[in-house]
Amino acid sequence: MHAPRLFALALLTAGCGPGDDGRSSVAPSPADEIAPADPALPPAPEPTSAAPPPAPGAAADPEATGAAADPSATDPSASIALGALASIAGASAAAIEPPPCPPEMALVGRFCVDRHEAHLVTEAGGALTSHPHFLRPEPGVRYLARSAPGAFPQAYISRIEAKAACDAASKRLCTRREWQRACRGKGFQRYPYGPRGQRGRCNTGKPHLLGELFGKPPRGGLRYEEHFNNPELDQRPGFLARSGEYAGCASDLGVLDMVGNLHEWVSDMVDQDLMAELAQENVERRDQPWREGNGVFMGGFFSTTSELGPGCFFATVAHEPAYHDYSTGFRCCASAALPPEPPLATKKKRAR
Repeated sequence: MHAPRLFALALLTAGCGPGDDGRSSVAPSPADEIAPADPALPPAPEPTSAAPPPAPGAAADPEATGAAADPSATDPSASIALGALASIAGASAAAIEPPPCPPEMALVGRFCVDRHEAHLVTEAGGALTSHPHFLRPEPGVRYLARSAPGAFPQAYISRIEAKAACDAASKRLCTRREWQRACRGKGFQRYPYGPRGQRGRCNTGKPHLLGELFGKPPRGGLRYEEHFNNPELDQRPGFLARSGEYAGCASDLGVLDMVGNLHEWVSDMVDQDLMAELAQENVERRDQPWREGNGVFMGGFFSTTSELGPGCFFATVAHEPAYHDYSTGFRCCASAALPPEPPLATKKKRAR
């Protein structure tokens, strides 16, 4: 969405129209021609345009000096009118300032975050086509991330593919801290809507679809492609919800579905520092296997509750960045279009 533009139209007028060669089409009259000087005559005195200086204490004559008179100096109404014009110009300049975030994103501090979980589109000839949310992204196809209410979010996506879709949309994957800041809202709550979990506010706690669809696991266990990435899983009614369907699952910053529905990939990679940060959050999580270089997804999905942390603290670190299944999704962030922050020294002076 572009900010409105103000257009000014300047109209130049001339005393006569140009001819075919660009010169005036009116021929000069004999009176306009300059006669040659007579060498026998004395030279004429040099003309002067300067007026004699005014007597001491006398006011300068604008006409004599060639200066334009300031109407506001003698007419108070003219001064008021000029002030009004300046105010209008200032208001117009403020009106065309671009918003800090696109309309589909919410402003959180100095960054923007998608209000809804992302779905994928492809672009061809200027037309956008939605990719089916229950199908894996195809190799070699350029997908763009989109965020809109009422759409099914894209599942079966890896961190690598999610990052590429955000990049193609001139956005980026959120960091874990950005994601958590948007989820917790202005009051830094544990859940988007408050300090305690409430059943039914978000799309969580549903039965596990793998058991419902496939029954008892086959000998050797469930298979990655055949079972965990089966497209039928996210087409079952009553499980994956459309974006914004759970209106109560929103933070006071206007961001929805950050808890439940689909896990959401973030840009962080697992290392010792990240594991130390998770431990310092002082929330209860089940132990999970991890190794350096794994990816991170947040928030849980429609069949989880608080196994790996409550609400906005739910974090999964057990999978590599190429991992995908019916529970993995994402959303994008971007830097907000805001004036640069003042230097730290200026901030300290203002605080005094």
